Amino acid sequence: MYRTALRNVLAHKGRLLMTMLAVLLGTAFVAGTLVFSDSVAQSFKDSLSSNYNTISVQVSNKEAVQGGPSSGDNGVNTPLTQATLAHIAALPGTASARGTVSGFAGLSDPHGNLIGSRGNTEGGNWVPGSNGQDSLYPMAQGSGPAAGGQIAIDQKTADSNGFKVGDTVRLAVNGPVMQETVSGIFTTTDPQVTSGGSLVLFDTATAQKLYLKPGQFDTITADARPGTSQDQLRQQILTVVPHGQAIKTETATQLKADQATAIQSATSGMRTALLAFAGIALFVGIFLISNTFTMLIAQRTRELALMRAIGASRRQVTASVLLEALFVGISASLVGLGAGIGIGVALQAAMGSMNSQITTNVLVVSPTTVIATLLTGIVVTVAAALLPGIRASRVAPVAAMRSGDQPASQKSLIVRNTIGLLLAGAGLALVLIGVQAGGSSGRLPVGAGAVGIMIGVFVLTPLLSRPVIGLVGPLLARLFGISGKLARQNAVRNPRRTAATASALTIGITLISALTVIGASMTHAIDQQVTQNMTADYAISGLVTPTVSPSLLPQIAHAPGVAASSPLDMQYLRVDGASVDVTGIDASTGSQLAAPQMINGSVSALSQGELLVDSSKATSDHLSVGSTLTVTYPDGSSGSLTVGGIYQNSGLLGSTMLGESALAPHTQQPNYGVVLVKGTDGATPALQQALKDATGDNPLLQVQNRAQLQQSFSSVISLLLNVMYALLGMAVLIAVLGVVNTLAMSVFERKREIGMLRAIGLDRKGIKRMVRLESVVIATFGAAMGVAIGSFLAWAAVRLLHDAIAGLTTTLPYGQLAGYILAGALVGLLAALWPARRAAKLNILDGIKAD
Repeated sequence: MYRTALRNVLAHKGRLLMTMLAVLLGTAFVAGTLVFSDSVAQSFKDSLSSNYNTISVQVSNKEAVQGGPSSGDNGVNTPLTQATLAHIAALPGTASARGTVSGFAGLSDPHGNLIGSRGNTEGGNWVPGSNGQDSLYPMAQGSGPAAGGQIAIDQKTADSNGFKVGDTVRLAVNGPVMQETVSGIFTTTDPQVTSGGSLVLFDTATAQKLYLKPGQFDTITADARPGTSQDQLRQQILTVVPHGQAIKTETATQLKADQATAIQSATSGMRTALLAFAGIALFVGIFLISNTFTMLIAQRTRELALMRAIGASRRQVTASVLLEALFVGISASLVGLGAGIGIGVALQAAMGSMNSQITTNVLVVSPTTVIATLLTGIVVTVAAALLPGIRASRVAPVAAMRSGDQPASQKSLIVRNTIGLLLAGAGLALVLIGVQAGGSSGRLPVGAGAVGIMIGVFVLTPLLSRPVIGLVGPLLARLFGISGKLARQNAVRNPRRTAATASALTIGITLISALTVIGASMTHAIDQQVTQNMTADYAISGLVTPTVSPSLLPQIAHAPGVAASSPLDMQYLRVDGASVDVTGIDASTGSQLAAPQMINGSVSALSQGELLVDSSKATSDHLSVGSTLTVTYPDGSSGSLTVGGIYQNSGLLGSTMLGESALAPHTQQPNYGVVLVKGTDGATPALQQALKDATGDNPLLQVQNRAQLQQSFSSVISLLLNVMYALLGMAVLIAVLGVVNTLAMSVFERKREIGMLRAIGLDRKGIKRMVRLESVVIATFGAAMGVAIGSFLAWAAVRLLHDAIAGLTTTLPYGQLAGYILAGALVGLLAALWPARRAAKLNILDGIKAD
């Protein structure tokens, strides 16, 4: 039986090619994911761990690091000061000590744009030693900054933007733009720079003034003397540093271990997501593999009958089929492993070309990757061939002597349809229960129900295919004559085969359709909020820092063409022990800038010091107009607020609104997330430029009109969808291979039929048309099912997210969904090109005498 299985693989290698390709693609996806994620993790470790190679112990002030220029008095209770630095430097185990200050520093390129990606622009302090040089940042040109008004820039940034020593550059931290003189250009291996950002160095006094307070540091690092271990130096340092929860004293070994754990945690999410898509591709491949072996067995019924007649047992027949699958799985998985390593290398190179921290000189192919890839391919292939193998063993020798497919028994069809109805019904019930429960409690029922619906529909597909495809039969016959009629008959002749072929495509289209509907719904909700709640012409917000400096408000208000302006002060109140966000807005100008959709009460209540709440807050807390709330303000003081109105949920305006005149006296400092501006002549390019000029053309600020604001939100959703579409593309590709494979094998087993059709007058063009139409019908059927299932599951997901995203309702992009069905038809047409050409070239006499 072993020799028979090997002979069959070699004899049918052409027919198994598509199956091997499907397994190859799936395992390559798995291997590429594992190689890429392992290599990324190692690359990050190598890149970031170098930061701790020159230190032994680090003392950090967590409050200072998390705060920055808008953190108020953070770090006052437990600051790291110049005195702390001096005490650490004087310890017997300390060879050298260094105090550092860091934070955002948005450097503008010659065109006024921010250098580096968001959050990847950093400023620090220059710490010269006794020789006047900073060992961490050796100067390639010029000298380090010695006083305010001077900065040093990393060489990569200087070269790419044409900066030279003596140039005046524009820089912003969290306030007006500063004009600084480049005193020097330094070299560095800092990951911030290697990943495409910019690093700017100030003198220590200036950095402290910008980021903390004079004389304070956010970290102090120390290097141990020879003979002193890291732990020994840490114990010495603990005796001189301030005590407090915000102060952390860690050895370099601890820092590297923590960093490795953080990197592993960060990359594990990416790995899990990629493996999930690889799993989808392999799941689709199961349909192709199962279909291939089912058709191969049907074409070898006489061979199987002869084997049974000469003494082969059912177990041996099944084993021979599984051995064939094993050979296919091993061969395809080995090639897939090699292809996956290539994919990992290609992804690394792509990421490296995008100025990321990923280097291309680290490639990790772990034993786990090799074993996981081979096991995945082999197990999937053998499992997919198990059911066809069992079916082969159950065919009686005498019955199997007849050529052609054995018709499914009535009992088996009843059992299959009953199971499908139960699964689909249970899945539907779970989805509806989850939707009714809503929120996080509904996720598990909806997820389980979605799986049940998809499996149930796949089981029922043979039952559904006959009436659905039968509906288009008259249309095909009318448009394409005898070829159309034959195509319909071929599509419904073997419902199980049609179902397996269509279902592979259905999976991909289901997921793509669901993502499309969810994305369209979220985009529509965001557009609704921006267009309905924002009547201002422009919104000014931060690119990196979350706030707009209060010092910029007078310039904005007095810019040419400004009719009204108001910042949105994002603060928090305490109500009944719970934190509630509140948006402060200028009551006198707010009506010109924002228009909450009022359900009860009036916006004018803001000018009377009353609170406006959204409908969700009103419902959950049983509030109505006139209700009184006892609140604790951000500064710790208490008071009472009266509800003056209730408005529709708004992501722009938050869950509660209060006039700024009533809120500001009770805050520690303003937190202006957005400044809204109304123009005298509406949104004009002149006004937009005037606002940019008023903010000093700050590279850390963006001035956007409503269309640009909508685009900035929707572009994030579009980017996420495009990435997921690309990942699902592998599953769709495997589904297309399934259509090609089914048609090619179908042509082979229908050689006599095609020969007879040619003999009685159907020309080559008619044969081609018949095969193509059959493929188009099957692919369109699969795509239509995918769109229907995906739209329903997207509706359920939107209902779950309704409470989390204001104004979210299901939006069906009919054009895109129709496009997916047409794309399915096109896929079917393209997939049929080779099988149709092969069928048309079949010799008439060879076809007639085929057995």
